[in-house]
Amino acid sequence: MARLNIAVLPGDGIGPDVVRAALDVLRVISDACGHQVNAAEWPIGYVAMQGEGDALPASTLQACLEADAVLVGAVGDPRADAAPPAERPVAGLLKLRRELGCFANLRPVRVSEGLVQYSPLRADRVRGVDMMIVRELGGGLYYGEPRGLDVESGRGWNTLSYERWEVDRIARVAFGLARGRGGRVTSIDKANVIEVSRLWRTTVDAVAEEYPDITVDHMLVDRAAMEVLARPAQFDTILTENLFGDILSDEAGGLAGSLGLLGSASLGGTTDLYEPVHGSAPDIVDAGTANPTGTIASLALMLRHSFGLEPEATAIEQALDAVFAAGGRTADLGGGELASTASLGTRAFAAEVADRIHLEPGGLGRDEEIRLDEEKRA
Repeated sequence: MARLNIAVLPGDGIGPDVVRAALDVLRVISDACGHQVNAAEWPIGYVAMQGEGDALPASTLQACLEADAVLVGAVGDPRADAAPPAERPVAGLLKLRRELGCFANLRPVRVSEGLVQYSPLRADRVRGVDMMIVRELGGGLYYGEPRGLDVESGRGWNTLSYERWEVDRIARVAFGLARGRGGRVTSIDKANVIEVSRLWRTTVDAVAEEYPDITVDHMLVDRAAMEVLARPAQFDTILTENLFGDILSDEAGGLAGSLGLLGSASLGGTTDLYEPVHGSAPDIVDAGTANPTGTIASLALMLRHSFGLEPEATAIEQALDAVFAAGGRTADLGGGELASTASLGTRAFAAEVADRIHLEPGGLGRDEEIRLDEEKRA
């Protein structure tokens, strides 16, 4: 039995829908395994701005700092698009990441066999894709100083800077993850023209000496951008800096066919942060059609990385695969073939996932399917 103290930040738009769907799944698996869950909700984003005048209220931040993990739904609202960057809802999320001290962003990209046909690439290119992108999240061009914009002179400037210790710590995260995967790390840089990338490459090589069981290679970012599309199945664990990781992880996300399918984890600080990679989708708020897969996948990452509950995490991921294999689809994937031709709504999709959670007897002593009863389905 484990105690899971989670700060839940539903956020804006479809955030509340997908978060509560994921919590349906968490409740089922926790009940089965005897875990005690404290999942208190706190405001963030535009909702928080409207209610408390701040995209990240002090009470929300404190709750996150005291929690074991944070689950975020979505942040953003078009009604705030005209505001200065520091006054937009996303500023609250950026501040939260900074205050939590998360420096390692994990973006797993795995194309379920049941969804191969939804990829924009040919099936033979995406079949078997299972990559983990490890992005340095706390440094680089996004945070370097000095930075500025002089509209009158027509000049803007940013500073790309990394310290060796920053590269060292993110490299160790990637190497550690690779040990539990295919044992290969591809480090992405631009060492042919950027000095910071040369520091990056030499530091990664130095760390690699401590991991003789891991195969390491380097790839320039422009080539990597091509290879992610041309031969995505070649990658196991990708390691890269903040800007390159931001771009490549979104590109790789396109392999799956929908951003709604992908989860993410931001680790390494006071509290780990988990969130899907899609936006707040204000056009489908209250429609009940939002795809909760990314949030459910983020939940699985949370169980694995923050609580060490590998059997439960694997069970959720396998249940997602089983739903897709059976024809379960949400509206963003064009409907589905499960029980009818109509697409599954947000909570109905979560119920199907919960129906297919199966815990191996060698792991948790449970040799039967866990099913939502009619009350929970309602």
